[in-house]
Amino acid sequence: MKRVYESIFSPDGEKVRVHARGPEVLATPAINRGTAFTAEQRRALGIQGLLPSRVISLNSQLKRVYEQYCAQPDNLAKHVYLNAMRDRNEVLYFALLAEHLEEMLPIIYTPTIGEAIQKYSHWYGRPRGVYLSIDDPNAIEAGLLEAGVPGEDCDLLVTTDSEGILGIGDQGVGGVEIAVGKLAVYTAAAGIHPSRAIPVVLDVGTDNLALLSDEFYVGARHTRVRGERYDEFIARYVEVVQRLFPHAMLHWEDFGASNAHRVLETYRDRACTFNDDIQGTAAVVVAAAVAGVRAKGERMSDQRIVIHGAGTAGIGIADLLRDVMEREGTSAAEATGAFWCLGSRGLIHSGNAGRARDFQRPWARDEAELADWQVETAGAHTLADVVRNVQPTILVGTSGQPGSFTREIIETMSAGVRHPIVMPLSNPTSLAEATPADVLEWSKGQAALATGSPFEPVRYGGRVHEIAQANNALVFPGLGLGVAVCRASKVSDGMIAAAAEAVAGIATVRHPADALLPSIRQLRMVSATVAVAVVQAAIAEGLAQTEPDNIIQAVYDHMWTPAYPRLEVV
Repeated sequence: MKRVYESIFSPDGEKVRVHARGPEVLATPAINRGTAFTAEQRRALGIQGLLPSRVISLNSQLKRVYEQYCAQPDNLAKHVYLNAMRDRNEVLYFALLAEHLEEMLPIIYTPTIGEAIQKYSHWYGRPRGVYLSIDDPNAIEAGLLEAGVPGEDCDLLVTTDSEGILGIGDQGVGGVEIAVGKLAVYTAAAGIHPSRAIPVVLDVGTDNLALLSDEFYVGARHTRVRGERYDEFIARYVEVVQRLFPHAMLHWEDFGASNAHRVLETYRDRACTFNDDIQGTAAVVVAAAVAGVRAKGERMSDQRIVIHGAGTAGIGIADLLRDVMEREGTSAAEATGAFWCLGSRGLIHSGNAGRARDFQRPWARDEAELADWQVETAGAHTLADVVRNVQPTILVGTSGQPGSFTREIIETMSAGVRHPIVMPLSNPTSLAEATPADVLEWSKGQAALATGSPFEPVRYGGRVHEIAQANNALVFPGLGLGVAVCRASKVSDGMIAAAAEAVAGIATVRHPADALLPSIRQLRMVSATVAVAVVQAAIAEGLAQTEPDNIIQAVYDHMWTPAYPRLEVV
């Protein structure tokens, strides 16, 4: 099979050997540089007559495409424009993201990507990623090899089965876009080279009746396969990935609640795996909590924490916060006793734990301790009941129930706690448990805030309150970068905790009005800082297969900067 190009990485930088000629060069996004090709390169590649005569620098190209981007009528149109640019010129696409990352992150990823995913089959164009079907498990190896990423060079695979896409649920094969978008963030934020990563969708069917009824749907036309056959498919996929890509991190993304924890627990000690919805969300929320608690001069072990929405993300947050407490010297039992977790039926306790999921049951409170509680309705332990009786210091919302942090709840919490930490994390904005403006008004400006969606600063009581966004992009790119640098054999709880501590250490919090997390504007620096901490933790735990002499230099060297590489015409 004819090779179009090959990338060569060395201490001297990246070099691309180009075998293609003529229109094929301009049709290959990884090597096309459009009007930036020099006159000599144009002659050698047979494209002299296929481009206007003037040679334009990358900087000038960036100004032109940003002007075109700004001219798009809405966010979805901007998302489509960026995708089309990536299909033409990959370096230019990532250079534009790097220059305007804070502005464009919500466009290439959440929330805009959700709408694009819902329309995937109708807008189907140039495929990007690897599509693996449960109806043909024998094709897993061939499909991954066809991605063209050399096994030794592959840093990570982002994999979804599309059951729990953002806040919109089962999206079938269209979920491949979530994997593609995630890898774009890895590249823009942490410099993971786009040729060293693979987006994968595991097409196991869909229970979305709208998709199954749609004549244009491009995925498997049957309901989701579950049970033993599903588990065998996942097992086969993991085995092939480990064999073909021995140094790659396997990133699980947007699996449904019934599978996310189970798949992670099954493989976390057998392979280098990471679930961003569980561990990444937990790490960034813990970073905000740690920064807020430190600003008050307190320990995490002294906190009373209520998790409203004990699903995949909520329990992941509880798990990591408990780990932080244990690292402070608190016993596991004492740390567990600091949490009150609410599911769809209210507080999880021993009396209703039989109806809870396996991963929720360890967090059930003893029903006997609730006997003296004052509740609005006998037998029901609602969020308002829990807050009234517990007086939490930290309130976390991962429920997807808009407005569930009411005035009564915030006023009750604020009455008994100095500088309560309130985190309405549900995405998108329409699902947030409360708005920052309301929380600040109801707490009389005393609450420290972190939200799941971006919010503008809020002026209250003569101060401007910066609203930290608990965006996973503050954690997962740096984690993946750190794993790649030291070729970690697995992702441990200690490495996740180190990532959270690194992010918390960057935030400067002296007053509740200060942001609990770093700004997205600092994302490249944050990712590098997280990567250094992750490498150090991996080495300390004996999980690093490569131990750099200079960790900071090794991280810096691994971070790709989007620029046109040296070109060798073969």
